[in-house]
Amino acid sequence: MSLAAIERKIIALEGEMLAAVTREDFETAARLRDEIAALKGGAVVRQPPPGEMGLGTQVPVVEPPKGWKRPKKPDLMTNVKPRKR
Repeated sequence: MSLAAIERKIIALEGEMLAAVTREDFETAARLRDEIAALKGGAVVRQPPPGEMGLGTQVPVVEPPKGWKRPKKPDLMTNVKPRKR
């Protein structure tokens, strides 16, 4: 989300929160207040987006260069290394 989109969402949520308070629907107003605080960055711990949970998910995946082919495996019947005695 861009900053402008976040600001528009905060303004919309504040309007909904005011409407909920005038209706005396305090549970909804409290939920909206918590959403606004999370969007403003007041929450220290946030829910990660789906698919980005767990360790190492922020590390980009290394990809081989385009056109690269995996080399053929060596023949197991050949002696690749000299025999140690």
